[in-house]
Amino acid sequence: MKRVRLGSAFLNQTPLAWDQNLANVSAALDLARERGVGFLCLPELALTGYGCEDLFLAPHLRRKALELLAELVPRTKGLFTAFGLPLEIEGHVYNALAVCADGQLLGVVPKQQLALTGLHYEPRWFRAWSPGRQTRLKLGGRETRVGDLAFQVDGACVGFEICEDAWSGELRPAPRLAARGVNLLLSPAASHFAFGKSLQRRRLGEDVARRHALAYAYANLMGNESGRVVFDGGAYLLDAQGRLVAEGARFSFQGLGLVDAVVELKTRPVEEGPGLVEAGFHPDPPKAPLSEPLAGAQRWEAQPHEEFARAVALGLFDYLRKSRTRGFAISLSGGADSAACAVLVRLMADLGAADLGWPAFSRALDCVPGLGQAGSPGAAMPLLLRTLYQGTAHSGPVTRAAASAVAKAVGSRHDTVEIQFLVDGYRQLAERVLGRGLAWQEDDLTLQNLQARVRSPGIWALANAEDRLLLATNNRSESAAGYTTMDGDTSGGLAPVAGVGKHFLRNWLRWMEAQGPEGLQPIPALKAVNDQSPTAELRPPEDGQTDEGDLMPYEVLDALEHACVVERLTPLEAWRTVRPAFPAYTSEEMRHWTRRLYQLWSHAQWKRERLALSFHLDDHNVDPRSWCRWPVLSGAFKVELAELESAAD
Repeated sequence: MKRVRLGSAFLNQTPLAWDQNLANVSAALDLARERGVGFLCLPELALTGYGCEDLFLAPHLRRKALELLAELVPRTKGLFTAFGLPLEIEGHVYNALAVCADGQLLGVVPKQQLALTGLHYEPRWFRAWSPGRQTRLKLGGRETRVGDLAFQVDGACVGFEICEDAWSGELRPAPRLAARGVNLLLSPAASHFAFGKSLQRRRLGEDVARRHALAYAYANLMGNESGRVVFDGGAYLLDAQGRLVAEGARFSFQGLGLVDAVVELKTRPVEEGPGLVEAGFHPDPPKAPLSEPLAGAQRWEAQPHEEFARAVALGLFDYLRKSRTRGFAISLSGGADSAACAVLVRLMADLGAADLGWPAFSRALDCVPGLGQAGSPGAAMPLLLRTLYQGTAHSGPVTRAAASAVAKAVGSRHDTVEIQFLVDGYRQLAERVLGRGLAWQEDDLTLQNLQARVRSPGIWALANAEDRLLLATNNRSESAAGYTTMDGDTSGGLAPVAGVGKHFLRNWLRWMEAQGPEGLQPIPALKAVNDQSPTAELRPPEDGQTDEGDLMPYEVLDALEHACVVERLTPLEAWRTVRPAFPAYTSEEMRHWTRRLYQLWSHAQWKRERLALSFHLDDHNVDPRSWCRWPVLSGAFKVELAELESAAD
């Protein structure tokens, strides 16, 4: 039996940030050597970052990645590892691993299965490698073996699965590699965060390790690398019985991190042939005993409310430091969506300071003037966040008080202003041009949107004047139904809560009021928000406007959205599927709401095409640039809705 010290690292990389990417990888190599690691797994596309998009097609990006590789190969002394990069082979670009050991480039392993689901579009940039195929390529002036390779390293036989390779069922490389004699499988990944996904990733490793007696190392990217996607890390190591022996941090604010363990490899015959590379490298044997399996107790990571808080907080932190803006601005309405955005900025400060310590946190955000002198998250919040409540004649005392309470609780720099004179001015302008008065009975939508849009220029002016990033406050449910005002609540450069539904968001705010993330205090002031029925306050107070009155219960809306967008059901199929889950409502109510959702969805695609950038958080979203593409113009389910109307209960 062969014992090795195995390591997996997470990295927070950024497209085109070559110096920082190189520094992170180099630091991970140094840390691995310090800990006596012999075999190190790094994330997928670690040299360039995963989110380069069409830049993968740019020759200069691939040239620069090769320059970094040339610098890193000599730094692998005492280590076996692989560097992910885009590589042109025989006229096509591949998502590849440059496999190195002890200062030598041993070979190149390209990815076999490309991701083309949800937010992934890998076949746009890369060619998939055929299983079993090998060839040769000149790299760094030397001929290098390329293809479906395994590496013989002093009693270890190492193979690779690159992210989507492991999710490919019967096409998965692991069983074939095990049959060829591989006893150590490294899995570099760029696996985006989604609720509960970390448990799925773990099961993929445990299943193949247990079935084929493979020691297993999984490494993932960390953080908001390039805008929409948040990577949650979660590196882990398994022994040859499929037992968890080491686990890395998730949602870390650190630029890199490493987990390691001593595992025993099962001895098995190795298949000779062109697919086997002899490394000629003898890593130092580990001095420590075999690592004991971890208890595997249920942790907070599996809880959606915790995951949401930490994913968005980390996403905001990376977006702020990588965009080099001087903090955030929010038009705080006193309602759930804007309150959630403000709370998430405070969580960014609290969780980031707890992870990094205040000096390192403030250095990371040195783009925010005076942050280093603040000394604590609470003292820094006026620098990090400006909030503004803009009252009109329709604004009630409840939302005014709620906005002030939330601002005080999170510590933002907050102001309250009255803008009814602006609403009146624009109304008078429109009436003068139209040659008639505007009345609620005939001009309801016009007057609602007028008020909503008037709030935008003021908060934009403050954001521009102070070089802050304006956060849009739209959520996924209302984006699906088109219940958002373009240039109103959608104003902003980043929409932190647009990836989740309103029903989830309201429950999360109640959780934040009563409990909050592990290690932090709840925010009781959110009671002022949570006790309200959500309302845009765009109609006169005597109308008693509520969001659910305008639309439907949010829980029903989210269920119908899932049926329409994720399951792609017709209106009739959606009605029959969703209706049993809501026995408190009549069949006709559910029919009416189903019809309404499908009509609103069809008519609102132009709005979704214009939404601010948002984080991909759930297993789906309505952003056409990262998940759901839909025609802007269509027949709007006219035939399908007729089937719904004529169907019997």
